Amino acid sequence: MDYTAAAAYLAGLTDYEVSQASAYNAANFDLRRVESLLNKLDRPHRGRKTVHIAGTKGKGSTAAMLSSILTCAGYRTGLYTSPHLYTWQERISIDGRRITKRDFAHLVGAVQKHVQAINNRARFGKITTFEALTAMAFLYFRDMGADFQVLETGMGGRLDATNVADPDVCILTSISYDHTGVLGDTLFKIAGEKAGIIKPGRMVISAPQKPEALNVIRGKCRLLKSELVLAGKDLTWKRLRGNMNGQSFIIRSRNGSYKLQIPLLGDHQIENACLAVAAAEALQQRGAEITLIHIEEGLKKVKWPARLQILKRAPLLVIDGAHNAYSMQTLIDSINSYFPYKKLLVIFGSSGDKDIDGMAKTLAGSAWKVIVTSSSHPRSAAAPQLAQVFGRLGVRTDISIDGNHALSAALASCSDNDLILATGSLFLAADIAKAFKDGNFG
Repeated sequence: MDYTAAAAYLAGLTDYEVSQASAYNAANFDLRRVESLLNKLDRPHRGRKTVHIAGTKGKGSTAAMLSSILTCAGYRTGLYTSPHLYTWQERISIDGRRITKRDFAHLVGAVQKHVQAINNRARFGKITTFEALTAMAFLYFRDMGADFQVLETGMGGRLDATNVADPDVCILTSISYDHTGVLGDTLFKIAGEKAGIIKPGRMVISAPQKPEALNVIRGKCRLLKSELVLAGKDLTWKRLRGNMNGQSFIIRSRNGSYKLQIPLLGDHQIENACLAVAAAEALQQRGAEITLIHIEEGLKKVKWPARLQILKRAPLLVIDGAHNAYSMQTLIDSINSYFPYKKLLVIFGSSGDKDIDGMAKTLAGSAWKVIVTSSSHPRSAAAPQLAQVFGRLGVRTDISIDGNHALSAALASCSDNDLILATGSLFLAADIAKAFKDGNFG
């Protein structure tokens, strides 16, 4: 089996990233399926130190930061994230190097017969694309001799396929409204699903949360006798300076102070760095040999694309995967903090199940013009639908058929001192990055 055939096989399974499940329940997300698959593979999810990360925003960035710290500390570190921007390979990596096409195809072949057997029996339903990928990640980390595995949940937490792991440390990033049709329409319900990754007696690191979410997390920690470390209280941070190349800041924790730098932009990334540092300290307590130098170097070297990523400087062209109202407001605040510009033009595309109205209201106050388009993702909202939303808000709006045409139109509309922001989903950000790379727009 080659990579193309392997990717086609995975795409042929039930994929809730393409067609969202009607409900987040055991009928659609039965952990016994993935446990059955892992049992057939000789339980590859066990035997490695594990950090498990859930939340609404910042999961991937936090996972990438912690993975980079562990790699700099000399540990062979597996990183499992989702979704991908361009290729399935992005989801599974060791020490910052994504899995090769050959190894990816080999893993699909290794799980295929077991997936087929489980699906034929269908006792607990059929294995999904994400469940198969999760099993592949565990298998790869075992086969590659990983010391650590850093796991990002796909959606929710309680019923997420990654929740079969036994983590040494659990991290909960910022929780806000997203996937409300699946996870619930209140922060109480959403936080309950995210906090489902908390395990008895394990250290829990949490970002600052709204009271409704924090109460759920604290209650779960008390119930399971898990120690809670709360960023903003047990660890604090102060931004020192920043520019388009990165930012520096100080973190103060129970262990002392750290003066650090990251190449990622935005105050929210400093918050994510704080979570990564707290997790590194928790792992130190459990015997990991991680020094200040490892933390400093790991954060300096971290890479995480499509998050306030600059593609061009005159005019500024920035892509970001913000996809709910909260993250969009954070994005606009960061844009205004880091980038000097005369006019803001937004290229916008979103999945149809997102809070499009909420994102549009945030953008309407800043953008002089919006170009709406549909991303290449199957769940992308139709451009005319998006145009109606912005039109009702009185925003000047144009429609483009795809990312390539949207980028061409945006560049034709802007002078060198303007800023083009492509946002609304990671898939739209990826489309614009690809269009920029392929279209000679530099």
